[in-house]
Amino acid sequence: MAMQDYIRSRFFPHIWCVGCGHGTALNALLRTVETLGLDPSDIVMVSGIGCSSRMPGYVDFHTLHTLHGRALAFATGTKMSKPELTVLVPMGDGDALAIGGNHFIHACRRNIDITAIVLNNRIYGMTGGQFSPLSGPGVVATTAPYATYDPAFDVMRLAVGAGASFAARGTTYHVIELQQLLLKAISHKGFSVVEVLSPCPTHFGRRNQQGGSVEMLEWLKANTAKLGSKAAEENPELITRGIFVEEERPEYCEQYEQVLVQTREE
Repeated sequence: MAMQDYIRSRFFPHIWCVGCGHGTALNALLRTVETLGLDPSDIVMVSGIGCSSRMPGYVDFHTLHTLHGRALAFATGTKMSKPELTVLVPMGDGDALAIGGNHFIHACRRNIDITAIVLNNRIYGMTGGQFSPLSGPGVVATTAPYATYDPAFDVMRLAVGAGASFAARGTTYHVIELQQLLLKAISHKGFSVVEVLSPCPTHFGRRNQQGGSVEMLEWLKANTAKLGSKAAEENPELITRGIFVEEERPEYCEQYEQVLVQTREE
C-alpha cells in the first residue's frame, strides 16, 4: 500500500506546531507499518489526551481517542477481546507516566501484546507548558517559573523493572534508527515500550533556551549515544539509545486463552 492509504488526508493540515517531533514520529510509525505490510483493518490505535494523542485522528486505522491517562486500559480491553489485532498506543508524558503511570506498570507486568509509544517531550504541550514527570530538574515551565527540582522517571528503567519484555529508546533526529526500533517493537510478542525523545520548540525549547526545532534536533544528536557504544562508555552523561531489553516471555492473551480452553473442557 502507498503511504497516503494510511492517513485521513481530510484532517490535514495537522495541529502540531512547526518543528514538533510528533509529526516525525508518526511518519516513522507509518513507514514501519508499510514495511511490515500490515493491513490497516487489523490495526487499532488507542490514545488518551495530549499533543501526541491526536495521532489517531490522522491515521486510517481503527482508532480510539479515550480518557486522559487511560489509553492503556482501553488498549488492554481491545487486545483481550480481539487478540489477533495489532494494538498501538501513542502517549505523552502524562498519559504514560503521570495519571497513566499505574496502567503503564501493570501493562508491563502482564506482558500483554501491545506496543506503547511514549513520546517524551518533557513538557505538557497541549495545556500550556506545565512540567511533567519526565521534565527533570532545572526545567523552566509555566508551573515551575523558577525551574523544577523534581527528578524525572527513567522510562527505560521503569519499563524493564515493571516487566516489559521489550523496551527501546529512540529520537526524532535518528529517524531510520527509530523506524528499526518500532519495527522490532511491533513484531515482538509481548508488551513493547518505545520511548521517543521528541522536541517541543514552542513550550520547552523557548522557555529553556534550547532554541528552535533545528537547535533542539542538534541537541538530540549531541546529547545521545547508542547503547554500548564507545561514546556512551566514555561519557555516562549522554542519554543512551537502542534496545534495553528484548526477551521472550509468556504473553498474557495466550495464557488467558489457555484458561478459557480449560474451562470449556471442564
